[in-house]
Amino acid sequence: MAESIENKLTQMLGEAKPTLVEFFNPTCPRCQAMAPVMDQLRERIGSKANILQIDESANPDLVAKYHVHSHPVYILFIDGQEAWRDGGVKPLSELEDMIHRFE
Repeated sequence: MAESIENKLTQMLGEAKPTLVEFFNPTCPRCQAMAPVMDQLRERIGSKANILQIDESANPDLVAKYHVHSHPVYILFIDGQEAWRDGGVKPLSELEDMIHRFE
């Protein structure tokens, strides 16, 4: 059985490295525009940080738990605690810089 996204998030939040979570909706044009940016970010960051994309439509409990009211929304966790949050279309450099601040 596949690991649940909630279990994966819990595991990542327990690790010492930063975790960037993107809450997205697959039908959202802004989210679709960010998909290749997130892929590039994952490639550039490598193992320095965790990057997790969460489909809002499939995970309403996590959407409620983290008070996500739009999409896409990015939350950066440091030591399991929210350290930064923003939303909308972002350049790769902004997301990468935010992660590097907390390495």
